[in-house]
Amino acid sequence: MAIVSPGFSGRRRSPDAQLPPGQYLAEDFPVLTAGPTPRVPTDRWQFTVGTEAGQQHTWSWQQLIELPAEKITTDIHCVTKWSKLGTRWKGVSLDVLLEDVETAADFALVHSYGGYTTNLPLEDLLDGQAWVAYRYDDEELTPEHGGPARLLVPHLYFWKSAKWVRGIRLLLEDEPGFWESAGYHDYGDPWREQRYQGD
Repeated sequence: MAIVSPGFSGRRRSPDAQLPPGQYLAEDFPVLTAGPTPRVPTDRWQFTVGTEAGQQHTWSWQQLIELPAEKITTDIHCVTKWSKLGTRWKGVSLDVLLEDVETAADFALVHSYGGYTTNLPLEDLLDGQAWVAYRYDDEELTPEHGGPARLLVPHLYFWKSAKWVRGIRLLLEDEPGFWESAGYHDYGDPWREQRYQGD
């Protein structure tokens, strides 16, 4: 007896949706985490960029929200195969935060409250590709979705958009983060289905 009935093709894809291979369209916003959800009051929140030379650049919550912000409308793609189209965010570009940071680094290790980390090439955080986002759908970003602030790197699988972000360490050599150490792909391009090491 067949486990899958004839003609079964998984979740329906919207015929007009531009989805990466293997993805399905999600109407809701699934909540997935690697551990407990940190609750970080904004009066205790900080974001720190540390360079390979040991220099520290730190912003408080108030300093962050006083920086020039952008409204971003973008599609997001989770490694668990859901995609959500036209999501609306507000946040500060990493170009603004890294503008006065002197570095020879090629890589970044992002740190979150709660201990989560993820690695990215530094070039993927620059040139209007990444933000520290603090609003979603015109409302404050909830803790379940990474609030008070999360990294937003929408051109990569969503595990690279670290929730509860608290800082970035700039590195001369790549260093794997939490999921990358567990076998996930170091880069994570959804259009190339880079879900796991070797993809």
